[in-house]
Amino acid sequence: MGGSVIFDGSAFDDLDLSNYYDGNTGVPTFDPKFSPCKPSWRINKHLVLVIYSLVCLFNIIGNSLVVLVIYCNKLKRSTTDVYLLNLAIADLLFAVTLPFWGSYRVTEWIFGTFMCKAISILQEVNFYSGILLLACISVDRYVAIVHATETINRRRHWVKFICLGVWLFSFAISLPTILFRTVYVAPQIGRVCYENIGHENTEQWMIYMRIGRHLIGFFIPLLVMLFCYGLTITTLLQTKSNQKHKAMRIIFAVVLVFLVCWLPYNITVILDSLMRSGLITEKCDLRNHLDVALSVTEVFGYTHSCINPILYAFIGQKFRHSLMRILANKGLLNKELMSRYARSSSVMSTSGNTSTTL
Repeated sequence: MGGSVIFDGSAFDDLDLSNYYDGNTGVPTFDPKFSPCKPSWRINKHLVLVIYSLVCLFNIIGNSLVVLVIYCNKLKRSTTDVYLLNLAIADLLFAVTLPFWGSYRVTEWIFGTFMCKAISILQEVNFYSGILLLACISVDRYVAIVHATETINRRRHWVKFICLGVWLFSFAISLPTILFRTVYVAPQIGRVCYENIGHENTEQWMIYMRIGRHLIGFFIPLLVMLFCYGLTITTLLQTKSNQKHKAMRIIFAVVLVFLVCWLPYNITVILDSLMRSGLITEKCDLRNHLDVALSVTEVFGYTHSCINPILYAFIGQKFRHSLMRILANKGLLNKELMSRYARSSSVMSTSGNTSTTL
């Protein structure tokens, strides 16, 4: 989910598939007698390649700095830091997939079946682990602020096991990618990386899997986040703790950006699923609009992986301070400049209920 070649077939938008798709539903049919809707507009494949390249570059630079900052603050690391560390690692893993998808956008799949499966599941696991980790952060903030009596040590003890559970669950829900993803050789198209369920009603099975994974991997965690942050905001409004308000600002920004980047894609996919299942009448105009929306929103979603570090740099005062301290200790930054910055900034004191770096 969240990937250009996982379900919607939009990775083939820049190839001439007008005679090879069953009603543009995304399932290759290769029947020359079939005449589906003709696409009215396609996203420029070279523009997508440029976007993917920039996202990959900023992703690696930004998330590597996040990992560095949190790793170097071992003694002051909070439960939120651990979640954010895992989130940065997930985004770095996603960066590995971007050169492959960029190449695939421009030409056929040239990397073989093994890489088709491996790159696809890396992408899937990144998406699911991302929203699940954000949901975990929302629960952690809820416990820390609404139930302040909860012991810090107990949360720190469980955080590693929770993160491990998130990774295992994300991998488990992505297993259909390993089982069914393979490489087809399509006439006049070349090699494509796509699902092969081996069932006579492949399209229907794909819809069922898509809906199930969207519910479990996106909308249920989203409801958890809304519930926890709703109660957390209510509690914060009743207190005068400026420190807690500052601690929540960066987390809210991270969640908001995630929703802005990924919610449009998920809504578009749900509409697409409803059309494929027959609950919405399929018309050429609507089909073409959905295909365009899928292509645009998925590219927009891809940009999310490099945005979080930018948020930390601009909003997270502790992150900036920790990064500058690390650079100064490594001799990459003038220590006098670091001292002036430390005196002029109002870095919050360490608290067990707030992130010590962000």
